[in-house]
Amino acid sequence: MIKLYYRSNTRASRPRWVLEELGLPYELVRIEDKSANAPGSSYLKVHPHGTVPAMADGDLVMHESAAICAYLADRYPDRKLAPGYDSPDRAIYYQWLFYGMTTVEPELMKVFMNTVRLPEANRSKAVLEEATKAFHATAEVLSAALKDKDFLLGTQFTAADIVVGSMMGWAGFMGLTKDYPVLTKYVERLSQRPGYQRSKAD
Repeated sequence: MIKLYYRSNTRASRPRWVLEELGLPYELVRIEDKSANAPGSSYLKVHPHGTVPAMADGDLVMHESAAICAYLADRYPDRKLAPGYDSPDRAIYYQWLFYGMTTVEPELMKVFMNTVRLPEANRSKAVLEEATKAFHATAEVLSAALKDKDFLLGTQFTAADIVVGSMMGWAGFMGLTKDYPVLTKYVERLSQRPGYQRSKAD
């Protein structure tokens, strides 16, 4: 059985959502102890940085949320969480997966750190302003991509929607998407999926 090493309200929510969409049985291994990344921690044998998520599927052990999502989508092609290898949509699917991880999330993290996570004395107004501006640029791109579409690839819901959609939910929590109705409706649509709701049940 697949083991997902997990903590709520983290990037581990993404592969858990994928697992629920796939309808797979899995064991949730909660990593709540802050010492998980301490020298000598047994969890470092699972994840070299002691963070979440990580996943074990038989002898395969891997980390990185988007990589786990992509792996699971490809491992169960009949569930259609990724376009087929011979589909022209495959390239666009890759595009949005990487766009989320390399273009959207770094700016969101900077906003989060400088509004929520860091003590006020350590926050940078300049970094926050720059990151907010950069996020708005990505929000415009995503709004255009999702205009008149249910999902990033049109009618097919994929793991790319889970990765990017989770980020838009996070952005909404920070008030960044209030002026982007396309993105607000996108998150609402995704949050109504039974797989998403099951992944948030506890």
